[in-house]
Amino acid sequence: MDFNGSSPFPEGVISFLDTDLYKLTMQCAVLKYFPQVPVTYSFKNRTPEKKLSRAAFKWLQLQINKLGNIALSNEELRFLQNTCTYLDKPYLDFLKDFRLNPREQIVASFLPTSDTGSDEDLGEIDIEIKGLWVETILYEIPLLALTSEAYFRFMDTDWTYDGQEEKAYDKGMRLLKAGCVVSEFGTRRRRDYHTQALVIRGLIKAKKEGEKTGLPGTISGTSNVHLAMRFGIPPVGTVAHEWFMGVAAITGDYSTATYKALSYWVGCFGEGVLGIALTDTFGTPAFLKAFAQPVPDLTTITPGAQPSTEPRGEEKPRKTFAEIFTGIRQDSGDPANFVKMMREFYDEQNIKEQKTIVFSDSLNIDLCLEYKEVSEKAGFRPTFGVGTFFTNDFVHKSTGKKSVPLNIVIKLSSANGNPAIKISDNIGKNTGDKATVEKVKKSLGYVEREWELGDESSRWGKEGEPEKK
Repeated sequence: MDFNGSSPFPEGVISFLDTDLYKLTMQCAVLKYFPQVPVTYSFKNRTPEKKLSRAAFKWLQLQINKLGNIALSNEELRFLQNTCTYLDKPYLDFLKDFRLNPREQIVASFLPTSDTGSDEDLGEIDIEIKGLWVETILYEIPLLALTSEAYFRFMDTDWTYDGQEEKAYDKGMRLLKAGCVVSEFGTRRRRDYHTQALVIRGLIKAKKEGEKTGLPGTISGTSNVHLAMRFGIPPVGTVAHEWFMGVAAITGDYSTATYKALSYWVGCFGEGVLGIALTDTFGTPAFLKAFAQPVPDLTTITPGAQPSTEPRGEEKPRKTFAEIFTGIRQDSGDPANFVKMMREFYDEQNIKEQKTIVFSDSLNIDLCLEYKEVSEKAGFRPTFGVGTFFTNDFVHKSTGKKSVPLNIVIKLSSANGNPAIKISDNIGKNTGDKATVEKVKKSLGYVEREWELGDESSRWGKEGEPEKK
């Protein structure tokens, strides 16, 4: 399929695969362990000054309803079977017949600031999702992408696609020359699908040029499964906070939730598969206590059961999660402090193997280069999941000044009737029921942290700033 600036891809979301890989892998694990668990999700706009018009909301509502028409194609099924071999047959059989039901599972509301009934009225939007976890888990990424597309289709329209492919190529070349290993992670806050396609085409051009000229870095893939299929590059991903949040809410025991979430993950995919662990759902120090524990007997990993860590008979001591996982992902807080903490942890565990750190928190080129230097000095192999900096980096056509992305999130808010929360390594990313947040902080001994670069309202700059190269 060809993409070019003069013929944009059809609007909206048209495929289950137009999502991040980890939504499919998590859905696979949910189907295996928690197929009957009901959940809710909530929406938050961290840039509340960016409002939608009623006309934009009407378009968004139409696109949400269209999600119910999506079905997995034979081509997509074959791609998953051949490329994502960790997705088992029961899951692929499920996905083959699966349909979303947005009319029953999603309530989207428009809350006008001043209601005149006009399509020009501005207001906040609210999105609530409710249903079985296995049926609703695929909504998050499309809804965020659609909300961003609605804003830049109706509200901030002073921009064009011109130069997007070339800009992505230039960024890719700078990163490759610096020796960075980079993946594209930009689906959820992209300007639209066409922008993301142009970006990936530019990155692939840089990848080919880098291979031809022997540059030390590499473009390793994209988190967007549909674009990976279309462009013939690897789909890549780790796991999301949602997995840990859901398991914790279901069990209600935050002291063992991370251990159980890791156990279920390994039980679903096996040791050494999808082996990057996300550390900050309840703070990295709490995560590391679980990460240092032995991997349980995989046959005991069943819903409602506490997986055993005791060796059987003359069996050798089991490896720990820290040993079998190839690395970790840093997604909040101060990366330099994180690298120091992880170096101390692996040294204490007497783990000599070089581990990977995937950085994924609001990256740009300068930050990639900074974190690369810090992590390599500490003996790690750094890689970078670059998102919004790739897929929503625009300027206003009339002024040449920055056109700022929305900072929007959809988070799991309850599972099995219990509140679902996240207390990350940066206070600005904490989400969920406040009473539960405070209770869990106290029970885990969580230490509140702020980071000078952690202002969630301006992670990608401010409106009207000069464009950053």
